[in-house]
Amino acid sequence: MSRRIDAYSLRLFVSAARAGSIVRGAEQEHIAASALSRRIADLEHAFGTPLFVRSPRGIELTEAGRVVMARGERIDDDLQALVREVQTEGGSVRGTVRLYANMSAVIGFLPERLHAFMATHPQVEVSLQEQDTRDVVRACLDDRADVGVGVDLPVPAGLESWPFATDPLQVVLPAGHALARRKSLSFAQALEHPLIGVHQGGALDRSLHERAAALHRSFAPTVSVSSFDAVCRMVEAGLGIAVIPQSAAAAYAGNPRFVRRPLDEPWAARKLRMYALRKTPRLRAVAALIDALHG
Repeated sequence: MSRRIDAYSLRLFVSAARAGSIVRGAEQEHIAASALSRRIADLEHAFGTPLFVRSPRGIELTEAGRVVMARGERIDDDLQALVREVQTEGGSVRGTVRLYANMSAVIGFLPERLHAFMATHPQVEVSLQEQDTRDVVRACLDDRADVGVGVDLPVPAGLESWPFATDPLQVVLPAGHALARRKSLSFAQALEHPLIGVHQGGALDRSLHERAAALHRSFAPTVSVSSFDAVCRMVEAGLGIAVIPQSAAAAYAGNPRFVRRPLDEPWAARKLRMYALRKTPRLRAVAALIDALHG
């Protein structure tokens, strides 16, 4: 073949294929979508055939694209393993650690802990991706993440688990709300009022649906948004109340238009844990990060 096919372009192609979108693949790889698109066009030119079918709904692999995807994943995995193997040599702690974490860990706990870790280990790069807890665990099982942080779940076979943080659920309300005078609130009381939901299908959303069903009620938010910050703004504006982790509401603690109350339920004592694929030996940079993040 007269044209070179470089490993980086293959990696970008695999990321876009996994994401089902040029834009989402570019976001994951921290590259402009236009640059990723050009790389894929160059790959298609080198192979002499289209690898994607493009449509307004996104991208789909062609038959040739599926062949390249299967081989490209193996090539990228092998190259990443080689890089990481080389990085274990020598006396210093260095290399890249792939960290996946859920939204509340990213907002409430990781920034300060990561800052302290990276100050202590300046030769270690942490590649952080925010994902729902289910995707965090799956990434650890698939060896796409070295360390994961998410809601406490039964540990699947092959994973190790460590405590990370306690992050109890709270009810957040506008300051003038009828329930704001109470010291704590039950979930049944919260369900009597318009609710703001967050991240439909996520771990917290699923849990609240299950808890409502146990009360023979429905959890039916009048507004659903994709981030905790958006939830807090909606509550602050008086559009409803919400059940969110303490860490997510902490930034609004001093806001006079915003009230936080404990959720008085046994299941509100929400815990976060770290997950990692069971490996011996473990890369030094990964072991160092686990030790630093241990709650």
